[in-house]
Amino acid sequence: MVTYKLDKNATLTSEEKEILAAAKKLPVVYDEDSPELTDDMERAFTAARKAKPYQGEPITLYVSPLTIEKVKKMEGDYIAILGKLLDNAVREYHVI
Repeated sequence: MVTYKLDKNATLTSEEKEILAAAKKLPVVYDEDSPELTDDMERAFTAARKAKPYQGEPITLYVSPLTIEKVKKMEGDYIAILGKLLDNAVREYHVI
């Protein structure tokens, strides 16, 4: 379970506070796609993160299924490949 603390300058609406309070009372539900982590799984995730830490800010980015399909056909970590492609595109981008 991960707990986050809000930035001290963050302000929530009363509706957001109610949603968070209700969510806190919900049980954690594990399934085939999200099983409960075993100790071995947790150690493997920790080792993987230490071996390859993020070197930037993690973001959520929506990518077309066609792009994902093409990048997955490339050899290697497709998420790292997408990150490098995005870095290269931004480096080459010129504002006119």
